[in-house]
Amino acid sequence: MSELVDCRGLSCPEPVMLAREAMQNAESGPLTVMVSNAVARDNVSRTAKSMGWKVEVEEEGENFKLNLTR
Repeated sequence: MSELVDCRGLSCPEPVMLAREAMQNAESGPLTVMVSNAVARDNVSRTAKSMGWKVEVEEEGENFKLNLTR
């Protein structure tokens, strides 16, 4: 089961900080991060990739769902 990190409505750098903490605490994936804007989507994706995670992005209405796996 995927852990959910809900960052909808938050402005950067908060989504990045919350996602980074979840990635550091996770032994392995998957993680799901929900964000509500393109800037957070891009910043969380970049951070996850730099930490060795694979990122798949899905649009869900006005939000973005980032599926992170190791």
